[in-house]
Amino acid sequence: MEPSLILKALSNETRRQILFWLKHPEDYFDETPYLEQGLTLQIGACVSDIQNQSGLAQSVVSSYLLMMQKAGLLEAERVGKWTFYRRNEKTIQAFAEYIRTEL
Repeated sequence: MEPSLILKALSNETRRQILFWLKHPEDYFDETPYLEQGLTLQIGACVSDIQNQSGLAQSVVSSYLLMMQKAGLLEAERVGKWTFYRRNEKTIQAFAEYIRTEL
């Protein structure tokens, strides 16, 4: 865990919002297309769903997701031509503990 990368990733409101949406993806994304592919939102949300929810360009959302993945806040799983993102709860908990004990 690199706290400086996490702090930088969390410095943007949209990136924080994405983490919020991915905490309970069933509240923010339609699971029907996932179920049709034999998947659930447990795998994460695909880039296009996150992009639609944010209203930002796909390239911007992709760069945000990559930054959060590099910081360890997100995990990515590729299925076919789609990439699904979900929260990395271990890193989030470790960062919370870091904040609690170190700052």
